[in-house]
Amino acid sequence: MSRQRSMEAILASDYVSIGELVRLTESRYSTLKHYTEEGMLPYEQEEQNLTRRYKRKETVARIQQIKEWKAQGLSIPQIKEELRAN
Repeated sequence: MSRQRSMEAILASDYVSIGELVRLTESRYSTLKHYTEEGMLPYEQEEQNLTRRYKRKETVARIQQIKEWKAQGLSIPQIKEELRAN
């Protein structure tokens, strides 16, 4: 079992894990995993078995934008279209 990084360490890092994104955005793990699988959250993965790494600032901003669109009533396909357009 791995030890969680402190919030200070997370905020100082350029890259974060999906678990750290959960903490930063107060989103559910399953929601962020779904967004990743739908291609809505870009990530880097050096090798097949390594953890996906997300660019912290860009990904947090994208999650906040997705949350805003969801609050406006947009569906996942509509949000994906918005992301492609921006």
